[in-house]
Amino acid sequence: MRLLSGISVLFAVMVVAGCSSSGNQLNSAGKNVRFVDQQPGAECHYIGTASGEQSNWFSGQQVEGGNSLRGAANSLRNRAAEMGGNVIYNASTPGLSLVSSFVPVATKMSGQVYKCP
Repeated sequence: MRLLSGISVLFAVMVVAGCSSSGNQLNSAGKNVRFVDQQPGAECHYIGTASGEQSNWFSGQQVEGGNSLRGAANSLRNRAAEMGGNVIYNASTPGLSLVSSFVPVATKMSGQVYKCP
């Protein structure tokens, strides 16, 4: 009986810890990267594709509940800035499903990176 209550307490602590920390933060360069809905014009230079990820508490990177998508977007913006870009077009979240809203899985986001004037 003690073992069962000890396991229950451990599980509760893990769940609370998984919901109590922040995810990926934007760095100063990432703050200058924006998402767009329309493909950038000819004045912009295509750099490549980038992806960002927000892990879950199973893998050690914790986020506040509901902010895994924001963490993935922040990671993507930071990576786009590292590549020299300032615009992300056609951002998508492959594998995002209804199940991932309830199960703590990693959230991934990818997009096409452009450098625009």
